[in-house]
Amino acid sequence: MFKTLATLINGQNARAEDRVRDAFAIELIDQKIRESESSLRAAKSTLASLIQRQRAEEKQHGALESRIADLTKRAKEALDSDREDMAAEAARAIATMENELTVRTETLNRLEQKVIRLRSSIESGHRRIIDLKQGAIQARAVRREQTIQMQMVKTGASHGSVEEAEELIQRVLGGDDPFERSEILADINRDLDGDNITDRMSDAGFGSATRSTADDVLARLKSAKK
Repeated sequence: MFKTLATLINGQNARAEDRVRDAFAIELIDQKIRESESSLRAAKSTLASLIQRQRAEEKQHGALESRIADLTKRAKEALDSDREDMAAEAARAIATMENELTVRTETLNRLEQKVIRLRSSIESGHRRIIDLKQGAIQARAVRREQTIQMQMVKTGASHGSVEEAEELIQRVLGGDDPFERSEILADINRDLDGDNITDRMSDAGFGSATRSTADDVLARLKSAKK
């Protein structure tokens, strides 16, 4: 029982967390970008320190090599002059410096590997941040579109209002023409009064004309022209 309740509570908490993440997705994206940029700045600072240390080690390594070369030359000259005591002393100093040179060479190699790895990591992080910023721009555009759609749904502009407006337009366009209606009523009244049959018989040539026709007007125009 308790295990079931714990599962339900955990599921509810997970859903609530998802809703919060969805609601504040843009803000979370911006925050993650800021955190990534902060980490990248720290990595760059570390890289700068490593490079600075590497350069210092290279200078000391070069200076030690120069000292060894110089002292080796002097020891040879001492041997040539039968000063083996001074040559032996120089040999001891050279041995010490060579041991130090070995340590510094190993240090330089390690620094070089660290610089290479960190530089590669920084370049990769820089590209990822650029991709994140591009993604954030797209996410903002999508969120604006979603917000507009939600506003349209809330106001009813997307479905109900449009359909209602279309229906009203159809009612107006499909309504009866009052002028045509009046003409129909006039025809009905003439039929009831007997006027309509008189007009139709006049048009057929029975009796005198009851109304002017296009033929009458045309004949009159032709007569006036003569």
